[in-house]
Amino acid sequence: MRNTRPQVRPPADGADVEGQDFARVDWDWVELEGVTFTRCRFDDAHLTELVTRRCVFDSCVLTGVQMAGSRHSGSAFLSCRFDRARLFDVVWDGCKLTGSHFPGAQVRPMTSTDCDWSWTSLRGVDLSGSDLSGQRFREADLTDADLRECDLTGADLDNARLQTTLLRGADLRGASTDGVNWRGFDPSGVRLDLVQAVQFARAHGVLVAD
Repeated sequence: MRNTRPQVRPPADGADVEGQDFARVDWDWVELEGVTFTRCRFDDAHLTELVTRRCVFDSCVLTGVQMAGSRHSGSAFLSCRFDRARLFDVVWDGCKLTGSHFPGAQVRPMTSTDCDWSWTSLRGVDLSGSDLSGQRFREADLTDADLRECDLTGADLDNARLQTTLLRGADLRGASTDGVNWRGFDPSGVRLDLVQAVQFARAHGVLVAD
């Protein structure tokens, strides 16, 4: 028998909840709409198949949370901690995850559409094979992340940290890459457009004539 707290019921739609401890709650298959959680804890909570619509999780701790198969539409997870979270098969649709950290999280496979991952820390996270086209990763920390075979076409990667990021087979064509350190990762096998190829060449001391 799993060690959960099924007696703790989810809040009503539209509720504002601040500073509450929801550790080990059992909210599998729960649907939440318009709820705002501020500085709440969800340590080791069971949120499998959770559905959120236009919810906000602000500065919340979701360490060890079970969120496999959950679906989130128009929700925001701002400056949250997802340490060791199980997030595989999650659907993020039009969500903001800005400033959140994912150390040791399992996020693959996932479906992410029109999301903002700016200022997130995805260090060492396996995102290989994901479709991240057109999404925002401005100032994101992708150090040591696995982005092999990812579709990053049209993404915003301005000032993203890509030190020792695995990118073989990734498609970066049309992505904004201002401020990217082209000497910090191996671009072998990466699809680049002409502007990016020039940025790469200049970063390695090549004199490119206009």
